[in-house]
Amino acid sequence: MEIIIKKFDELTLNELYNILKLRSQVFVVEQNCIYQDLDDIDKNSYHFFIKGNNDMIKVYLRIFEKDKETAQIGRVVTDEKERRKGLASVLMQRGIEFCKNDMKKNKVYLEGQVYCKNLYLKLGFNIISGEFLEDGIPHYKMLKILN
Repeated sequence: MEIIIKKFDELTLNELYNILKLRSQVFVVEQNCIYQDLDDIDKNSYHFFIKGNNDMIKVYLRIFEKDKETAQIGRVVTDEKERRKGLASVLMQRGIEFCKNDMKKNKVYLEGQVYCKNLYLKLGFNIISGEFLEDGIPHYKMLKILN
């Protein structure tokens, strides 16, 4: 299983298409949430993903600089057929290592959907806010301090 890490301008057209297709499939169609996914943050992000057959994306996330000390992880998504196989945990762990070792950040921040909170808690994140709605879906703000 190869974890691919690319900046926006390194993505092939097929990779970008398949990333956007997966994000739309899960966040818009499956979760019945109409929101503006294309937010220009992708252009300044590192894109982490694992491909499956036919170059389809199994699991994906993006990481970008939130501030001088903090990296932010977002758009964590797993294809429906690939869930509960530990792929999101593997990709998140690699992303956290990247934030610390490559981006030289002291903290990692995310806004995670409430139903995913146990995944993030197991990875060492702490809840730093009350529950809030983002595009009609309950979320928590979460933070991990890197040692």
